[in-house]
Amino acid sequence: MELGQAPRVEAERAEHAEDAPVPASGAPAARAAKGGAGALALAVSACSSGGGGSGSGGVVAVTPTPTPTAASITTAQASRFLAQATMGATSADIADVQARGYAAWIDAEFAKTRSTSLWDWLVSKGYSDSGFINGTAGFDNAMWSQLIGAGDQLRQRVGMALLELMVVGIDGVNLNWRQFAMAAYVDVLMDNAFGNFRTLMDRVTTNAAMASFLTFLGNRKANASTGSVPDENYARELMQLFTIGLYQLNMDGSQALSGGKPVETYAPADVSGLARIFTGLSLDSTDGTTPDRYRRPLAMNANLHETGASTFLGTTVAAGTAGMDAIKAALDTIFAHRNVAPFVSKQLIQRLVTSNPSAAYVGRVAAAFANNGSGVRGDMQAVIRAILLDSEARAEPAGTSGGKLREPVMRLTGWARGVGALSTSGNWTTGDTSSATNRLAQSMGRSGSVFNFFRPGYTPPNTPIANAGLVAPELQITNEISTVGYVNYMQSVVGNATDLRTDYAELVALAGDSQALIDRVNLVIAANQVSAATIASIKAAVDSSTVTGNRIAIAILLVMASPEYLTLK
Repeated sequence: MELGQAPRVEAERAEHAEDAPVPASGAPAARAAKGGAGALALAVSACSSGGGGSGSGGVVAVTPTPTPTAASITTAQASRFLAQATMGATSADIADVQARGYAAWIDAEFAKTRSTSLWDWLVSKGYSDSGFINGTAGFDNAMWSQLIGAGDQLRQRVGMALLELMVVGIDGVNLNWRQFAMAAYVDVLMDNAFGNFRTLMDRVTTNAAMASFLTFLGNRKANASTGSVPDENYARELMQLFTIGLYQLNMDGSQALSGGKPVETYAPADVSGLARIFTGLSLDSTDGTTPDRYRRPLAMNANLHETGASTFLGTTVAAGTAGMDAIKAALDTIFAHRNVAPFVSKQLIQRLVTSNPSAAYVGRVAAAFANNGSGVRGDMQAVIRAILLDSEARAEPAGTSGGKLREPVMRLTGWARGVGALSTSGNWTTGDTSSATNRLAQSMGRSGSVFNFFRPGYTPPNTPIANAGLVAPELQITNEISTVGYVNYMQSVVGNATDLRTDYAELVALAGDSQALIDRVNLVIAANQVSAATIASIKAAVDSSTVTGNRIAIAILLVMASPEYLTLK
C-alpha cells in the first residue's frame, strides 16, 4: 500500500489488525517495557464495561457530568489533569490549575489566541526561500517549537489528537514546498480545535495537503470512453476513519446489532457515489514559485467535476448541483450521521484520557457533541469540557483501573516542559523522531499512512490486555527495539546532549536530598504515579552518585523508564 492510500472497503472489515511485535524480555530497558505492558494490561481496564458493549441497549442513558471545583485540587491531581490536557505540566501550570480550578483553566485556554502559526514560523525562519522548495526542511522544527514552547497548551494537545484522527503524513504529500503544505494542514487543525467539527470537516476537505495525501487533488469525473472513475480514497477514509467508522454505533460507542451481528455503515456503492462529489477540487493557482497557494482553500474546477446525480448513505445530490454546493451537501449529510458523535468522541477520549473509556463516559461526551446544551451540534469546546471534566477522567486512579500508555512524543514534550528545556539554537532542531532504533518511534505529522501510528482498536495479541478484551493503541509501536531506543535517546536528551537543554534550576536546589528530588520529578513529570517501591529503587541509584548533574539525570531517566510513568492512569 502506497503512502496515503488505503485498501478497499472489503479488505478493511477486519479492522486492519496487523500484528505488531510484543514486548519480550531481554535488555534491562526491554524488561521495563515488558513490565509496562503487563501493568498496562490492567491499568487500561475501564471503570465499568470497557466501552465494548453489545449494542443491544440502544442509546445510553446520559447523566450530567459533574464539574469539579478548585477548592481541594492537590498538586498531584493538577499534574494528572495537565498530563491529559497539555503536552506537559510545569510547576507554574500546576499552581494555576489549583488556583483556577479545572473548568476555569479550560475556559482560560479557550480564550487564548495562537501567538504564531506554523506557517508564519516557517516564513520567519527563512524557509520560504527558493532553496527549500523541494524538501521538508523546517517542518519538524516548527512543530517542536509549538508543542514544547507554545503557551496555548490545550490547543496543542487537542490539535495533536485531531492530527491522529484526520491523518496526513508529510512524506505522503506529493507537492513542492511540503513543509508549508503540511504546516498549513496542521494550522487548520489548530485553528479549528476549539471551533465546530462541521467547520473542521470543510477546512480539511479543501486543504491541499489532505487532497494530495489522499489523492483527490484534481480528481476527475468519470470518463465513459476510457472507463476511468473518480478516485475513491478520500470518500472512503472520510467515512471510515474521520467521521462514522465501519459499523453502526449506539451513542455509547457500542455497536448496534441486528440479529446479533454488527450493521455496516456503508457499502462500496456509497463510496463510489460519494467519490463523485469530491471531483474538481484543485489548487487555485499554477504559481509554484512560492508556497502561498497551499495556505488557501482548494478551488473548484467545474470542467473536472461530476455533474450527474450522486447517491450515498441514503442521500442523493441532484444532477447539476454546483461543485462546492455538492460538497457542502455531502459533508452536511455525513455530519448529521448518528455515528459521528460517538465515533469522534471515543477517539478523542482515547487520545486525551483513557484507552478504554466506559460506555457511560463515551455516551456523556457524545451527548455533548450532539448538543452543547444550546442546540448546537459539533461544538468542540463542549466536547473538550465533557472529556476533561467527566467524573471518569477526574476520579482518583484506583488500583489498576483506567489509563493509557503515554505516547512517545508526549514523553519528550513532558520532560521538556517539566524542566524548562528550550532550543539552545532557537531553531528547534530536534528533527524527525520516527526511528524506533534510536529515537521515539513517533514524530507528529509523520505518520506513514492515513491509519495513524497506531489503530484506536489495537490489541497486542497473546497478552493479558487481549485476554481482558481491552485495547492499548500505543502498544502497536512499542516493542523491545523501540523501548531500548526510547531509553537511550532520552538519556542523551536528559543529559543536555541535544538542542533541547535546561539548567534544571528547580531541581538543582533539591539535588542534595534524593527523596525530595525524586518526589519533585515524580510530581511534575509523572503526576505522582510512580510507586513507593519504584521510588525506593530509584533513590538507591541516585544515592550512588555525589555529582549534582548525575543525580538529577538518574532521577529523571529512571522515573521516565518506569512502568508507572509509561502508563498514565
